[in-house]
Amino acid sequence: MADLAYPTLVFVHLLLFVLWLGADVGVFVLGQHFRKRRKYTLDQRLALLTLLVEVDMVPRTAWALMVPVSLSVVAMGGHWLVPDWLLVLAWAVGAAWIWLVWDAHRHDMTPRAARNRRIEYWLKIALALFYLGLGAVSLATGEPLAGVWLGLKALMFGVIFAAAIMIDVAFKPVGPQLGRLIEEGSSDATELPLLATMNRTRIWVWIVYLLLLATAYLGLVKPF
Repeated sequence: MADLAYPTLVFVHLLLFVLWLGADVGVFVLGQHFRKRRKYTLDQRLALLTLLVEVDMVPRTAWALMVPVSLSVVAMGGHWLVPDWLLVLAWAVGAAWIWLVWDAHRHDMTPRAARNRRIEYWLKIALALFYLGLGAVSLATGEPLAGVWLGLKALMFGVIFAAAIMIDVAFKPVGPQLGRLIEEGSSDATELPLLATMNRTRIWVWIVYLLLLATAYLGLVKPF
């Protein structure tokens, strides 16, 4: 059974990647159909948006789990002698992050959800800095991560965090704009600002997709 522990953890790591990217593509497709004001009624588009929010919980959960699982894979694979306290902290952070995400989802549109999302925002900034620092130091010194591919992967994971944070920043105006659309109905005055916000957000979404594919390639091929 001990021989199966590492490959099983690698499988879980790969599964999280598939769930993250695969479900996020589903979110993207639903968002694309929401934009089609001449094909769907407003009620149909709002139903698509509700489904989008539900599907989006899959990549959000996978992302949170990726933090402790990735560090555990690195430790078990002998790529870094990760301190026990850091592994415990990583799993605690992952669990707390999942709780914040799901609790905000269950209490959406409340002060409690807004508080959770503020905490999550700062948590993601802290994790972005951690991975950027870990990757940069490892590439510059060869430690603590052994292998250029792994140091580069950590650095790119930090950039993924940064790009995902920018998705949240770019998407922030959607709430008031969507509220205006629901209240006033579909028109150029209500639709075009919302469309512009979604277009700006899509740039960061594509950046995340490309970075995810690049990190997966590095992890599987190990070209450096």
